[in-house]
Amino acid sequence: MKITKEFTFDSAHKLEWHPGKCKNLHGHTYRLQVTLEEELNENGIVMDFGDLKDIVKDEVLNKLDHSFLNDTIENPTAENIVMWIWNQLKPKLPLLNKITLYETPTSWASYEE
Repeated sequence: MKITKEFTFDSAHKLEWHPGKCKNLHGHTYRLQVTLEEELNENGIVMDFGDLKDIVKDEVLNKLDHSFLNDTIENPTAENIVMWIWNQLKPKLPLLNKITLYETPTSWASYEE
């Protein structure tokens, strides 16, 4: 069974190496999907959505929301942000299966085990 919870956060970044507009300071409203996979427990759930929300808030959102991503993540491309989020969450969420991060409604990066 897989469950997914979705979050949003607003952050700014710039990509110094980029030849186009992304070289300049700009922001996004990111959409983050966190997916867990496991057999159902005795209560018929993978994990309580409220518990999942609390962990993502503590480990990711409180650090990235309304921040300058370059201060936290070296070269904050969508791909590198996904890997940073994965590394923050995996120790707290051993059932973590997939992270998807939408930088815009039509552009995203995903990582899964």
